[in-house]
Amino acid sequence: MKFNKLRLVGFKSFVEPTEFIIERGLTGVVGPNGCGKSNLVEALRWVMGENSYKNMRASGMDDVIFSGSGNRPARNTAEVGLYLDNFDHTAPAVFNDADEIQVTRRIERENGSVYRINGKESRAKDVQLLFADASTGARSPSMVGQGRIGELINAKPQARRQLLEEAAGISGLHSRRHEAELRLRAAETNLERLEDVVVQLESQIESLKRQARQANRFKALSADIRARDAMLLHIRWVEAEQAELEAQTALNQITNVVAEKAQAQMEAAKNQAISSLKLPELREDEAKAGAALQRLQIARSQLEEEAGRLLKRRDELTRRLAQLAEDIRREEQLAADNTSFLAKLDEEEAELNDMLADSGAESADLHEAFEAAGATLAESEQLLAAITGERAEAAAGRNQLERLIRDLAERRQRLDRQRQDAAAELDAVTGRLATLDDPAEKAELVEAAEIGLEDATAAAEDAESALAATRAGELAARRPLEDARTALNGLQTEARTISKMLAAGATSGDFVPVAEMVHVERGYEAALGAALGDDLESPVDAAAPTYWAMNGDPSADPRLPDGVEPLSSRVTAPPELARRLAQIGIVSVIRPRP
Repeated sequence: MKFNKLRLVGFKSFVEPTEFIIERGLTGVVGPNGCGKSNLVEALRWVMGENSYKNMRASGMDDVIFSGSGNRPARNTAEVGLYLDNFDHTAPAVFNDADEIQVTRRIERENGSVYRINGKESRAKDVQLLFADASTGARSPSMVGQGRIGELINAKPQARRQLLEEAAGISGLHSRRHEAELRLRAAETNLERLEDVVVQLESQIESLKRQARQANRFKALSADIRARDAMLLHIRWVEAEQAELEAQTALNQITNVVAEKAQAQMEAAKNQAISSLKLPELREDEAKAGAALQRLQIARSQLEEEAGRLLKRRDELTRRLAQLAEDIRREEQLAADNTSFLAKLDEEEAELNDMLADSGAESADLHEAFEAAGATLAESEQLLAAITGERAEAAAGRNQLERLIRDLAERRQRLDRQRQDAAAELDAVTGRLATLDDPAEKAELVEAAEIGLEDATAAAEDAESALAATRAGELAARRPLEDARTALNGLQTEARTISKMLAAGATSGDFVPVAEMVHVERGYEAALGAALGDDLESPVDAAAPTYWAMNGDPSADPRLPDGVEPLSSRVTAPPELARRLAQIGIVSVIRPRP
């Protein structure tokens, strides 16, 4: 088997698409430590079907994918292609129609590997057998690595046997022999298991024979039991038929009674409906009569209170008139006494004048007595004037009280007329109430209607409570359902997206992604990844399902704002990406001062 070319994309340190041409003769790779020489040998082993990540010097098979560096973002896929010379057409018949056989292995992070032979997806076992038939493989002794010579010298006989088998060109046959031995061992195991099953079935057959005998005996006993049961059931059927006739008769009687009760109930419901229709009118009449009666009672109580106040006022005025009459009589008596006293004084004055004329010696004494008598007279006149004023005031008060008594008498007559009118109206209302139906019956009907209304209201409230509880339960049950639907929609969307990505990766495996044609200045890798994302996996080849293409004239695109630098100034990319990169701006973040 002759290798023509080795192609690596994203495998370990080979992030860029790299091809190694293997010419005739000796091909060597020379370089310092850490330049990736061992990665080439591991790439050959990996594409030949190596499944142990420990032999790949990794902690997991995903570690063979380029994990990123200071100036390059990490990759999600890695691919290694090995081109084999088949010019003499000595390959297996399935792949013998081409002059060159292309074996590729592609791995996607967290999704496993995919093998292809000449572009057709194949199994890892097919790839391993292809190389085993050519006396090579991932773990072939011909794959000499660091420390491999010492391992061969110190190898065990089994490892040396593998080396001899490969040198003899029978490693493929040995692999098929090993597989055949595994199948034979599995067949032997199945035969042993079959013998165990046969022994188990024989024991089950014996058990089934015993069960068959028991079943025959059971059938005989069951037939006898069924006959006895039939007789018993016939007797019970006759008794049940008799009981059915009696029950039918009782049912007919009860049906008649129920019909009568239903008729009575319908009649009662009809009467209730009629009463319920008359209930508002009766309530309105009752309310009007109660309101009229209340007004009359209020008017009657007001009239009685007003009459009581008038009687009290009359008694008070009567007492005041008696008191004023007594005061007038007393004043008249005082006036009479003063008149007689004045007459007596006049007589004394006359006598004194006579005595003055007779006696001049006693003139001074008499003059003093006269002055004293004048002073007494002045005081009496003042007292008379005061009594006269009081009498006039008493007369005026008497006249006012007489007018007040006349007014009160007129008001009493008017209140008596109002009282008579109210009594007549009360008699009319009483007669009208007497003409109405029996209030007790109407009250019973009203009470029954009110009880029915209360029951209906309680039933409506119970129904509303049950409806509210049902709605609350529905909302509580619908919330987890909506959450589950939301989660299901998210999972379905994610599944469709992953399927599209896998389909795109499966159909575009032969095309070079645009990410391998882009050169980014150091420090701007994250900006490019955030701006384009998964679009970097699409190629520029028009034969791919999804690809980058020239789209329109970029001269009409709007300019970026001042101070915004286009991403195209930091990225060297194919012209198909130029228009999009020119519309993506880079803005420096200015943090405010604290």
